[in-house]
Amino acid sequence: MMMSNNFVNPEYFNLLIIPFVYSIWFLLKHRSVDSKIIFSNISSISKEKTTKVIFRNLPNILKIVASIFLILAIARPQSSTNWEESTTEGIDIILSMDISGSMLAEDLKPNRLEASKNVAIDFISKRKNDRVGLVIFSGESFTQCPLTTDHSVLTNLFKDVKSGMVEDGTAIGMGLATAVNRLKNSDAKSRVIILLTDGVNNKGLVAPFTAAEIAKEFGIRVYTIGVGTEGFAPYPFQTPFGIQYQDVEVKIDEKTLQDIATVTDGKYFRATNNNKLKEIYKDIDKLEKSKIEVTEFHKKSEEFLKFAFISLICLLCSFFLKTTYLRQIP
Repeated sequence: MMMSNNFVNPEYFNLLIIPFVYSIWFLLKHRSVDSKIIFSNISSISKEKTTKVIFRNLPNILKIVASIFLILAIARPQSSTNWEESTTEGIDIILSMDISGSMLAEDLKPNRLEASKNVAIDFISKRKNDRVGLVIFSGESFTQCPLTTDHSVLTNLFKDVKSGMVEDGTAIGMGLATAVNRLKNSDAKSRVIILLTDGVNNKGLVAPFTAAEIAKEFGIRVYTIGVGTEGFAPYPFQTPFGIQYQDVEVKIDEKTLQDIATVTDGKYFRATNNNKLKEIYKDIDKLEKSKIEVTEFHKKSEEFLKFAFISLICLLCSFFLKTTYLRQIP
């Protein structure tokens, strides 16, 4: 448990210049006072200072103190209590995403690729305690972003992903192998790959099942997602007359994706529309939540009342002394 204090409106501290300037003016004013009274004999005048003389400036001092505490109250002091308990080292997650030309099909809106990016970015925003990285693949694969806790950087790199960045095709095995390579040296408590594709492996030097065996050896769990509707999907083609749409048969190698998930102790999902894709990422989020237990509690308490109360007491005391015991008769 940790206690900390802060001010919500620290800019009001600039007002402290007012009591400071007033204090300087008050000291200079009273030092320059030079009064003279002529007496024929001073033997009857006491040389000792009375209590009234000693405390004659107390009302003004109390006003200065009151103004200081009033400014502190306006700045809204708060105290906060924080509890944080972590029982595991966290999770390292690599998102391996297919960006082949078929991901431009519009059975998901606006298309498979953009829908997958949007849902993945939302997923990343919820994994605040984890390191997340991004691998993209089509005919080849490469790391778009290594494992990082700076999710804002990852999100910006994710937004730049588009179809055609590398040679077209579907190298599922290469996409998985590259992701495994990024995780194999990780010392995280749990290591996870989320592999998303909409096709059948037709390129690459590494077979998908071989990559899955390698992932298993390193203790990496793989969740696979097949994205695409059942049957046919509208696909945009560029023609001399503009973009034309043609229904293209959806072919996803579900058997391979299921085998990858099974051998690595993961799970296979099929996303046939936007809502289903969102639900899949929610399910994965829940499945991996149990691997990290972080308890955070933040309690803030307003503390300005006690400063305002002290200011009020000082003002009342100043007024009382000024009008009673230390009252001056002109």
